[in-house]
Amino acid sequence: MNVDVFSWFDDIQAAMEQEGSLLKPWAEILPQQLHALFNEKVHGDQQRWLDALESLPAVEDTITDLQQDCIQLASDALTDDISRQIKTGLEQLSPWRKGPFQFFDTHIDTEWRSDWKWQRIAAHLAPLEGRTILDVGCGSGYHMWRMLGAGAYRVVGIDPSRLFLAQFQAFKQYAQLGQQQSGSKQPLKIDLLPLKMEDVPRPLKAFDTTFSMGVLYHRKSPIDHLAELKDTLKPGGQLVLETLVIEGELGEVLMPEDRYAQMRNVWFLPSCDTLLLWARRAGFKNPRIVEKNVTRLEEQRSTDWMQYQSLTDFLDADDKSKTAEGYPAPLRATLIAEA
Repeated sequence: MNVDVFSWFDDIQAAMEQEGSLLKPWAEILPQQLHALFNEKVHGDQQRWLDALESLPAVEDTITDLQQDCIQLASDALTDDISRQIKTGLEQLSPWRKGPFQFFDTHIDTEWRSDWKWQRIAAHLAPLEGRTILDVGCGSGYHMWRMLGAGAYRVVGIDPSRLFLAQFQAFKQYAQLGQQQSGSKQPLKIDLLPLKMEDVPRPLKAFDTTFSMGVLYHRKSPIDHLAELKDTLKPGGQLVLETLVIEGELGEVLMPEDRYAQMRNVWFLPSCDTLLLWARRAGFKNPRIVEKNVTRLEEQRSTDWMQYQSLTDFLDADDKSKTAEGYPAPLRATLIAEA
């Protein structure tokens, strides 16, 4: 299928520019942001990923199902040759970390079972139907598609990885093709912008729900990140934040000496009570921990689609309750609060 990078963002730019749109301040700077990314800061693998996208063949009678744990594309018009082309193109976009996805006959068993996280939090969310949603650090967009499948009006994700953008576009171009084949001229209201949180203008106050899952511990200043997230929300909007935590009392925080579970960019792991305090101090109302879980080896692991080291390699070989550095193994919690 034909690839035109800047056309990927036409719909979101048009929506941002609409009279009265709360996203309009972002529309004023988005073209410059995108131009700098794709013309001035060209990633070394960018052309290879674009070539992989262009190699993906069109498929007749495409049907999209966003309400299954493995989000799916299906068609009765698939041929063996088309299936091979699709699998070959998707392999060029490896490694696949967040999912799972079903691209017609090709099942992508991603490193993370992101559906497990969705199952844990879904019942605690304010109904997503009709809401405008921001997903910060969205990866390749698995959770964004689940949000759209739950009835969201518009979903915007931000993640600086160009590879994640290419993976997202691989799914979106088929989902959009299926929509067109069904007779709809409306573009899908879901977009991934290859930007960082710092690129979102402040205070935007444009979103009904903002997700930040797996981001807070990568920030040198967690309080600043909470303030950034609050500035994205309309009054009364909901924050959904998932992060690494530790068992402990109010005020307790783990700051790794260097790496944590082999990750270099981990800064602060608070106790749940400390995380709640941070949220209150950042101005959020009614913060609460809705779920807490130890990351299982079955939830994050190497697969045929992500063949590098994964969680089992990051833990102590003799004691899986500890990281390779001797810290407590990954424990995650989800906080929900309102602006």
